Amino acid sequence: MKKLHLRIFLAFLVTFALLTGCATLDEKQRAWIFQPSDRTWSGGLMAAEGMEDVWIDYKAKKGALTGGDDYPVRLHGLWLEADKPQASKAPVMLYLHGARYNVTGSAPRIRRMQELGFSVLAIDYRGFGKSTNELPSEASAYEDARAAWSWLAQKYPDRPRYIFGHSLGGPIAIDLATEVKDESGTIVEGTFTSIADVVASSRWGWMPVSLLITQRFEAVNKVGKIGSPLLVVHGGQDQLILPDLGRKLYEAAVEPKLFVLVEGGSHHNTNQIGQPQYREALARLFALK
Repeated sequence: MKKLHLRIFLAFLVTFALLTGCATLDEKQRAWIFQPSDRTWSGGLMAAEGMEDVWIDYKAKKGALTGGDDYPVRLHGLWLEADKPQASKAPVMLYLHGARYNVTGSAPRIRRMQELGFSVLAIDYRGFGKSTNELPSEASAYEDARAAWSWLAQKYPDRPRYIFGHSLGGPIAIDLATEVKDESGTIVEGTFTSIADVVASSRWGWMPVSLLITQRFEAVNKVGKIGSPLLVVHGGQDQLILPDLGRKLYEAAVEPKLFVLVEGGSHHNTNQIGQPQYREALARLFALK
């Protein structure tokens, strides 16, 4: 009996140690993947001039992060109205940015989306910029994107709405597109199939870490459930997220879909040098001019 008690006690200690270690591992992954901050760069600050601040307040779902009761969350975003005579009828885009910089850092890309005819709402997830200050997670980013989409639906119910995700924002955009039914289309750029595949295609690919990844962002398992046209754009010289991952994501999707490879495009300048290809793809897939 004493040996049984000792085994139970040792099992408890091992379980506790594993759970504690997993919690620490999970936090470190969230910090490493998102790199949340209020940082931006001079080009972003300049491009953001004239954009309107937007605040989205909502209650986070019970158990999303803390396991407790619903709690208030505030998201900060930037709004840029379409610059054309019939701006009030222009399609609306929800822009979901990638890791590291806050929403202001994406201002040049936001302006280029405006040049393509969109009115754009870009948001910061929790942990970024002026949004609620807490370490983001895959689950919380999905939740923030859905809250922003609901805000857009209430604000512009009669305008076609599109979802856009760059880099880490790609899997967030794809998750959102599988959860809602009122999107006119989904666009992702410089994105990937899963975090495990990103690691496998990097210099750390030899390490067997897949089972330890808690923030998996497995877009490849969701993309086939999107009910709207999908445009996948990738830079041919993207060294951060290899073009093969974008193509594999595209191949897992269902029609109607389109893959655009921007030759010479990096992870950061694809929608700049690929603007003509973007315009052609939007007309071809979404009938947008």
